[in-house]
Amino acid sequence: MAKKAWLCAVIFCLQNPLFAQETDKRNIKTGMVIPDESYSDQPYIVKTNDGAWLCVLTTGQSHEGETGQHVVTQRSLDQGKTWTDKVDVEPANGPEASYAVLLKSPNGRLFVFYNHNTDNTRAVKGDNPPYKDGLVKRVDSQGYFVFKYSDDNGKSWSKQRYTIPMRNFEIDKNNPYQGKIQYFWNVGRAFADKGSAYVPVHKVGGFGEGFFTKSEGALLQSEDLFKVSDPAQAKWNTLPDGEIGLRTPSQGGGPIAEEQSFTVLSDGSFFCVYRTIDGHPAYTYSRDRGHTWDSPQYLKYANGRLVKHPRAANFVWKCENGKYLYWFHNHGGKFIKEHPNRRSMAYNDRNPVWIMGGVEADSPKGKIIRWTQPEILLYDDEPIIRMSYPDLVEDKGNYYITETQKDIAAVHQIDNKLLDNLWAQFENHKKAEDGAVISWKHQAEKFPVSVKSPAIDFYKRDAKRVDGGGFATRNGFTIDMVFNLKDLTFGQVLLDNRKPEGTGWSVRLTDKKTLEITLSDGRTQSVWSSDEGLLKAATDQHVSIIVDGGPRIISFVVNGILNDGGDTRQFGWGRFNPYLQSVAGEPQLLIGPKINGAIRQVTIYDRALTTSAAIGNYGK
Repeated sequence: MAKKAWLCAVIFCLQNPLFAQETDKRNIKTGMVIPDESYSDQPYIVKTNDGAWLCVLTTGQSHEGETGQHVVTQRSLDQGKTWTDKVDVEPANGPEASYAVLLKSPNGRLFVFYNHNTDNTRAVKGDNPPYKDGLVKRVDSQGYFVFKYSDDNGKSWSKQRYTIPMRNFEIDKNNPYQGKIQYFWNVGRAFADKGSAYVPVHKVGGFGEGFFTKSEGALLQSEDLFKVSDPAQAKWNTLPDGEIGLRTPSQGGGPIAEEQSFTVLSDGSFFCVYRTIDGHPAYTYSRDRGHTWDSPQYLKYANGRLVKHPRAANFVWKCENGKYLYWFHNHGGKFIKEHPNRRSMAYNDRNPVWIMGGVEADSPKGKIIRWTQPEILLYDDEPIIRMSYPDLVEDKGNYYITETQKDIAAVHQIDNKLLDNLWAQFENHKKAEDGAVISWKHQAEKFPVSVKSPAIDFYKRDAKRVDGGGFATRNGFTIDMVFNLKDLTFGQVLLDNRKPEGTGWSVRLTDKKTLEITLSDGRTQSVWSSDEGLLKAATDQHVSIIVDGGPRIISFVVNGILNDGGDTRQFGWGRFNPYLQSVAGEPQLLIGPKINGAIRQVTIYDRALTTSAAIGNYGK
């Protein structure tokens, strides 16, 4: 959809009273748009000393990487609702200026760091194939790393541009120019610590399939940038020490380690997480302010399970309350790592966005972060939209996240309750009560047991529309149950409200010893199952099946574990058909119509529970 048409649709929906019935603030189309020129990347924000939000964008009239790409800033005094004071940090008719990040000094001076094609190089050496004659015409990821500064809260920028010297690593010396031309870019948020400025940079070894063929992370540090009146006098170090940057784990790691995101823990340790093409994000800690780093590992949840993630930005933020948030996409594993085209296909599937909460814990080496299981944060109805490159802003007790899908950047206010429940996940042992429409516990009844079945609509006719069309309700429901089966033989049916023709929903055991939910309105059917290997026979099992009508996603939480596909599939969550109208079956739900065992309890909610609530139900 063209940008103008998209904006008109948003305005129409916000003015339409029926939109209140279908609004889901997680849908990125409900966000507040950040103006751009067409292409829109890295909408990063800092709060200035005069109370404004200053947003930097890499933008241009064409697509990413094409001529005219440049850096702009603009200000908002109303938390992203409107924007003024747009300034070209670099002009659109100059050499490419790209991938900018902001940093505010303790005295309020602002710095903007970015790639600059100062020599106006029009092609560099790459692989042949995929590039004709081995020449890459896209030149926005090489040149010089530069900065400008502002002393008026981002209303204007210094005329002079300052170049940061970057020490060559082994990866630079092995590029086609032996480091005389450096390949690099940056999306990592700059930060300050103990009076020093730190700016991430992602070094590149070559261009080929998947664009970057080899990459690793570094940190540029200046101990005196905030102290000198003339920024040209600032001294810079390239970290870590030596000639090897932040790479993937030595055992089985691939050649891609990029888009490093850093944060500082309460004891001064640095934490860094970054993307790979191994199906999992990598992370590491530094206990000496970036000079040396622990051996990189793949990121894990606090329960020990590996986090799945594709080749996409995965960012960490430290919040004002001392806790952490982590943006990622919750799929991958060996299905990316072992794919023959993993360099390219790993860029896909950035919708929805998931978020984890982090809390600090002690370790023999110092503070570490323990990560919760995730929640869906943002989504788009278009399943292959690729939203990414976010930033977090806290203002007056509220949380805002920016994102872009390369054409439209937007600001989204995040539900505080969602984040508070994330951070409380380790201590939550309370069963959710809000929205429970069935709360059944087995007494001495023989199976099957019949209870009243709730009807859930996902798409309804709009009586006010002349054309008879409808709207998505964004409704959802959750099935939460405890059962004990003597065996896991195929075909056992635990719950069923289907009519003879199949309309309604059911939960049964599959031939893979998983649970499967089937949804049908008589004309459209959707099916999804739990992960293999999680269910056990002859012991109580707790399962939550979350049918979320916002992003139209089904997810399973089995014995307190959010399913992520494990080693048998790339995705643990699945989409159901957007044309599914309802799951209104028989008026009575049968509990245990065909089982070898017993169902202890069933709770059905007329809403999609959060992951945190489902885990709380398990731990009650």
